[in-house]
Amino acid sequence: MEWRKDDYIISTAKDKLDRRFIHNFLTTESGWANGISFETVNKAIDNCLNFGVYHLEEQIGYAKVISDFSTIAYLGDVFILENYRGLGLSKWLMESIISHEELQNLRRWILLTNTAPWLYEKYGFTPLANPDFYMERHNPKVYDLPDQ
Repeated sequence: MEWRKDDYIISTAKDKLDRRFIHNFLTTESGWANGISFETVNKAIDNCLNFGVYHLEEQIGYAKVISDFSTIAYLGDVFILENYRGLGLSKWLMESIISHEELQNLRRWILLTNTAPWLYEKYGFTPLANPDFYMERHNPKVYDLPDQ
């Protein structure tokens, strides 16, 4: 799928993605995936629904959705380059994601974030209603391990 607005494009085409750009942002600027290997980013891209944001064919943003396309979706790695923030692109990206035809009528969306909660709240995200039910298996040092 593709959405166009002026000189900007949002596309779900995997072949358009600049995988080096995505890896570079995640490992050096994101704060949540520092040290992630290129191979790990590639595998994630291959197994997700991806949303690339482009200005005149240059990639300037990204988001991914992990989903079974029937009951649940996890939204992750959402970013717009700093030089392009404040132009409404993150809102447009969220609108494109939420309206995607394969992501309709899901029972639950999940998002982990400590940045821009105001953005996600506009699209129905709320704090956990029952945080006591939430469990995780978390390995914060996984990107510190050598690739195998």
